[in-house]
Amino acid sequence: MTQTSPPGWHPDPGYTGFGPRQERWWDGTQWTDHLRVPPAAARSRRIRIGAGITAAVVVLAAVGGGVYLLTNDSDGKSDNVASSPSASPSPGPDRRPGGNGDGGGDRDGGSESPEQGLPEIEKGYATDLASGISIPVPDGWKGESGMGAGVTTGSYACPGDTEQKCVRGGVFSAPAEALKLKTKTAKATAEKDIEANADESYGEKIYGGITSHEELKSESVTVAGQQGYRVRWKVVTKNGDDGYVESLVFPSPVAKDMLVVVRSGFDINAKAPSLSVLDDITKGIKAASGAGSEPGTTA
Repeated sequence: MTQTSPPGWHPDPGYTGFGPRQERWWDGTQWTDHLRVPPAAARSRRIRIGAGITAAVVVLAAVGGGVYLLTNDSDGKSDNVASSPSASPSPGPDRRPGGNGDGGGDRDGGSESPEQGLPEIEKGYATDLASGISIPVPDGWKGESGMGAGVTTGSYACPGDTEQKCVRGGVFSAPAEALKLKTKTAKATAEKDIEANADESYGEKIYGGITSHEELKSESVTVAGQQGYRVRWKVVTKNGDDGYVESLVFPSPVAKDMLVVVRSGFDINAKAPSLSVLDDITKGIKAASGAGSEPGTTA
C-alpha cells in the first residue's frame, strides 16, 4: 500500500516481541500514537489469565538487575516513519458501534483501547494489560507493554554468558497466577516469591548462584490505591555484581481476586540506578487508564 492508503488498524510496525502483537492506527498518511489489543486477543483475556500468561512468564523468568533478557533490544517505541501498511486495515473506531472516529481516541495525551475492559497504553508508562496497572518509565529507561509489563535500564553482556544480555535495573509485573503462586494474601505471596525472584535474577546460570542474602525490608505498602506487601533482599553472588531484589504484591485495582506481582532487581554497581529510583517507580504505579471492570469483577 502507498502513503495514500485509507486509515485503519494494522499490526504495529514497532512491535518488539513482548506480549501479543498490538495494532497501530494508520491515519492515511502516517502512523499515529494510538494502539489497541486486537479484538481476538482481547476476547481471550480470561483464557490467558487462567492458563498462565506466557509473555509475562518469559520476562519474569529472568527478572531483576542481573536479569538476562529474552526479548530483543528494542526500546519498545514505534517509529512514525515506518513504512506504510501493506495489508488491508481492520475496521476502525468509526466503523464500530459507539466508535468516535478518531483512530482510537485520545484521553489526556494517552492512547485509548477501543476494547471495553482493556486499559490504555499510555505514554510514559509500561502497561500490564492483564493486571490492569501501569508502571512509570523513568527518563532514559525502556518500557514494554503487553500481557505483563516491564521497565529496564543499562543493558550489558551477562558475566556468566556474554551472549546473553543483562540489565542494571529492571521492574516487571504479572498476575500471581501466571507465576503459579497459589497463596491468597499479598504478604504470603511476596514472602514466597522473593526466593524465586532472587534465584532467577542472580542465580546459577548467569551469576554462579547466590552465596548469601540479607533482608532489607518486609513491610506493608500501598500501591495503586491497594494495600500490598513487599520483601526486599540484598544478595551476594559468586560471579559478577551483587544485587538488590524485591517482590512486591498487591491486589489488582481492576480485577477481583487477582494479585499482581511486581519483581524488581538492581545491580550493586556505580552504573546501576539507586534504590530511590525503585521507590519512585513503586510510588508511581497506578491503575491503568481506561481499564474497566469485566463481568464479575470490581473496579
